[in-house]
Amino acid sequence: MKWNGKAVSIVAIGASATLVLAGCAGGGDAGDAGGDGGYDIAFVQGVAGDEFYISMQCGIEEAAKAAGATVQVQGPEKFDPTLQKPIVDALVASKPDALLIAPTDVTAMQAPIQAAADAGIKVVLVDTTLEDPSMAVSQIASDNEGGGAAAFEAIQAAHPEGGKVLVVSIDPGISTSDARGEGFEKAVAEDPKFESLGIEYSHNEPAEAARIVTAALQANPDIVGIFAANLFAAEGTATGIQQAGKQGAVTVVGFDAGPAQVEALRNDVVQALVAQEPATIGKDGVAQALDALEGKSTEKKIQTGFTVITKENIDSDGAAAVYKSSC
Repeated sequence: MKWNGKAVSIVAIGASATLVLAGCAGGGDAGDAGGDGGYDIAFVQGVAGDEFYISMQCGIEEAAKAAGATVQVQGPEKFDPTLQKPIVDALVASKPDALLIAPTDVTAMQAPIQAAADAGIKVVLVDTTLEDPSMAVSQIASDNEGGGAAAFEAIQAAHPEGGKVLVVSIDPGISTSDARGEGFEKAVAEDPKFESLGIEYSHNEPAEAARIVTAALQANPDIVGIFAANLFAAEGTATGIQQAGKQGAVTVVGFDAGPAQVEALRNDVVQALVAQEPATIGKDGVAQALDALEGKSTEKKIQTGFTVITKENIDSDGAAAVYKSSC
């Protein structure tokens, strides 16, 4: 089932620490995309090795190749602005024509990305954003608040009698996961039969998410639903549910649909995955960057949809929405 607004989900964003060249692709000899040759597009992921960003990279590379542009891809080993900033600083010095970036913090990445724009690099914010995104030619992301609300609706449908619910997120200050948590909490507040236990932060570490869930279930064995706000949070939530022997008793909904999440879905540890459209975000990002480089008007905000994956559609319509591990 495809959604253009709200969605049900199982988590994702990545983690680990240094700066890594995640990949490099494009059209080889750059061709004639603009000016004296093909444009050089840099893509800075939120984290290297995350299937969400790998899938976005695939979309970027496909669109860039069609336009005769080249792509360089880098990402920090953890979703951490202290690791992402040096990558951006180095890129500003190398002066690509355009920068597609998923900021790892709404404030900490403001100055480095502003410096890129000040250097004449066309900036497109993909997935996450900044407190002041005015330097960007476009922002492209999913309806994260709507997705959080839809995650609660899935739990609500499974437990009409109500009960306690929990959110396992990443870190505060990340625009996408903050919006997901906010959408979930707002929806919970509208139904007096449910009690929110709040938002716990796993720091993008599956082991920490598992610890949070195990402790929460020990303290509140009557929890009926958990919303995992990204891929690594979902992995850890699934582990915590298994360790507590609560499969089937607790409805787990998460954002994103990497292979580990799909396995959890097939094994009934997770009841629904909300798959974003990372490849579409990537393709749209390239299109907006090229329009800006060629002096054309751009769309300041683009919102993409979701595909809700369940056990019923994972081998049919939902299969195409599963994230890629490589391009």
